[in-house]
Order: sequence, then C-alpha cells, then structure tokens
Amino acid sequence: MEFNSVLFAFGLTLFAGLSTGIGSTIAFFAKSTNTKFLSIALGFSAGVMIYVSFVEILPKANDALSVPLGYTGGWWVTIASFFGGILLIGLIDKFIPSIENPHELRNVEEMYAKPGKDQELMRMGLFTALAIAIHNFPEGLATFTAALTNPNLGIAIAVAIAIHNIPEGIAVSVPIYFATGNKKKAFTLSFLSGLAEPVGAIIGYLILMPFLNDTVFGILFAVVAGIMVFISLDELLPAAQKYGEHHLSIYGLVLGMAVMAVSLLLFL
Repeated sequence: MEFNSVLFAFGLTLFAGLSTGIGSTIAFFAKSTNTKFLSIALGFSAGVMIYVSFVEILPKANDALSVPLGYTGGWWVTIASFFGGILLIGLIDKFIPSIENPHELRNVEEMYAKPGKDQELMRMGLFTALAIAIHNFPEGLATFTAALTNPNLGIAIAVAIAIHNIPEGIAVSVPIYFATGNKKKAFTLSFLSGLAEPVGAIIGYLILMPFLNDTVFGILFAVVAGIMVFISLDELLPAAQKYGEHHLSIYGLVLGMAVMAVSLLLFL
C-alpha cells in the first residue's frame, strides 16, 4: 500500500474531524443560527452517506467477501457485518447519557445566556468532550477506510462527515462553555475532540491493515456502511428536521443522493 494513499486518507479524516472547530467558531462569533442552511446541509450529508452506503459500499463489501466465501456466503457475511456496524454505533449512542451526548441539538443563541461555574458543571463539560470523542472514533475509521480504497469516495464521505461535525461542534461548545465560563477552553476542547476521528483512523490502520485481505476488507467496509446509515437516520435527519422545516431536510437528502449518484457516474 502506497504511503501517499495512506497520507491522503489520513488528511481527509483529519479535515472531517477538525470541522468541529468550524462549529465552535460559529457558536462564538455568530449572533444567530442559520437554521434553514443547517437543515439542508444535514439532510444533504445524510443523503450522501445513505446513497453511497447502499449503492457503492455494500456491493464492494460483497464483491470482496464473495472471493473467499462464495456469492451466497459473501452476502450473508456482508449483511451481518452491516447490522454489526449499526449495533456498534447504536451501543455507543445508548451508553452516553443524553445530557452529555454531543448530538443533542444546541443553538448559537444559547451562548449569550449567563454561564455557571462549579465542579459539577466542569465534570459535565469534560464528559461532553469525551462523549464526542467516542462518537467520532468509528466515523474516523469509516472515512479513512473509504478514502484508502477509493479516493473519490473518500472525498465525498469526508465532506459529508465534515458537514455533520459543524453543528456537532456547536453542540459541544455550548455545554462546555456553560461548564467552565471560558470560551477559549470550550473552543479548544471542542476542537480537540474532533481529533478522535484521525485517532480512530490511525488505530484502525495499525491494527487492521497488517491483516488486510478480502475477508477483512469486506467486513470492515460493510461495518462502515452500517455506521453511516445509523448516523444518518438517528442523528442527521432528526437534527435537520429540528433545525428547519421538514421539507428542507428532505430536499437536502435528495440533493445529496443526486450529487453522489452523478459523481459516481462521472468516475465510472
């Protein structure tokens, strides 16, 4: 495997992860939340990830698994791995309390309320940073794996994850600011929590790549598809609908699918 390919995949993962910093910046400098834009953007991100998971990633996973396992066996393991990915990210979501869950919706306007300062709030802020790091870990592995196998696919997924991380950065900055009363600390912790994505990529690379074969690749790719579909259905679309009108999120979803479909056709 070429070093340049690994470096490119890691760079995309770093870009996607550190987009939480964009959300933090918006939280500190914007006077209000552009809810219509965020609604369309989140729907767009969900459309990209759902379309690419079912149309591109799952078939590629099955192609890889069919080599050692045969057509039928390949599909059984592909589907099992897909739902395994959903189970993995679902368990991560389940065991993080909602008050500390970075995917809980926050608005920029909340930054202008008076923050509190005590040890309990400080612990809540630190747990919030830890929560987003846990959530971002499998997302980093997903972005890195896709970019490593198909650079064009990796770019699309990285952009989708980056869009997803912008409101996530807002969601993390607000409670940490209330926990510490310190905007600089809230921004720093929110920004650094995005590093969990490239860390997930590095750990995945070091652990899995030495053993990479058709079976490992197929299972990993199917797991990635499951993770992205769950994120889209459980986090992106509900958040998009809360931020704006229902139809705006659906328009964004369809637009994301269309853009992904055209981009895949252009690189046939």
